[in-house]
Amino acid sequence: MMNNKKVTKILQGNEACVEGAILAGVRFFAGYPITPASEIAEGMARKLPVIGGKFMQMEDEIASMAAVIGASLTGSKAMTASSGPGICLKEENIGFATIGEIPCVIVNSMRGGPSTGMPTKPSQGDVMQARWGTHGDHPVIALAPSNVNEILHMTVKAVNFSEKYRTPVMLLLDEVISHMREKVNIPSKDELEIVDRKKPPVNQKDFLPFKAGEDMIPPMASFGTGYRYHVTGLVHNEKGYPTSNPKEVDSFLRRLTNKVELNAEDIVIKDEYSLDDAEIAIVAYGSVARAAERTVKLAREKGIKAGLLRLVTLWPFTDNTINRLAEKVKIIIVPEMNLGQISREVERAAHGKCRVISYGKVDGDLINPVEILEKIEEEIIQ
Repeated sequence: MMNNKKVTKILQGNEACVEGAILAGVRFFAGYPITPASEIAEGMARKLPVIGGKFMQMEDEIASMAAVIGASLTGSKAMTASSGPGICLKEENIGFATIGEIPCVIVNSMRGGPSTGMPTKPSQGDVMQARWGTHGDHPVIALAPSNVNEILHMTVKAVNFSEKYRTPVMLLLDEVISHMREKVNIPSKDELEIVDRKKPPVNQKDFLPFKAGEDMIPPMASFGTGYRYHVTGLVHNEKGYPTSNPKEVDSFLRRLTNKVELNAEDIVIKDEYSLDDAEIAIVAYGSVARAAERTVKLAREKGIKAGLLRLVTLWPFTDNTINRLAEKVKIIIVPEMNLGQISREVERAAHGKCRVISYGKVDGDLINPVEILEKIEEEIIQ
């Protein structure tokens, strides 16, 4: 039975993702086992059949993504989960879901890479893959929670965003928060905002499957309900048929991107800590943001005016927030478990208004608060 009462549990991050997905209305999951994301598939395999949903273990990651697309086209809220190597295999079909405007959620529990890399070690090396993993100009929504309770709520948000904007949404976890256990307050369904895709307001005869209104998002009919339309990986017109007409191509591709980029205010989620009087700002996300928050406390104890901007939404990137922050502080430090993927975005958005320092780490260990503090002190001396 669906949970209608608020309960508190000690959950693993991947378990919290399962709870959030079910609360959001996900009723189809297709996947393939991979460390450190397998517990998500295991949880969905146990829980979905009980509530009338469907779980499918596919033969590989490519097929998993294809099955998710098919389920979404029939009207189901659909999700898959993997890690870096599996996401690589899904990218062709993620591109298909993007151009076909097919809602779905892809969870990536990031691990060390490239290739097989370090299956049991955390990483944040896939944040640019989330943005540009599939080719061509395209919209992306990607969320990176920092604790287990937030995983539940950001999973709900990811499903909502996918339904609202008719696009794949990436949920970026990492091995640390996927496998840690924390107290989670599981809300009742009536406490949550649940978004469902728009249905066609017209009859079957007048239906144009890719005709959007002022919000740039076309209503979506479910396969099997009498509304017939063509879905293709080619650029298409409002009827869904392939087109090479320059005017139609330009209009479609700009709408595809703008429906996300121009709604960034609705999509961007962030958290500020001790930034009011800060002279040094830390910009962090995911599990590293936990360490960064402790760094701020340590720095303040030493008389260093540090603050934290925690990014939850990584894409679309919050350029305006970074630009305003760069006007207030002398230095921005960006610690991340990669070699500077988000720090380059911060530097671009700062427009040279302050120094932007990358602190990247790729040895498989989580960045700790003392390391960040030492980097701050090093930069202050310079």
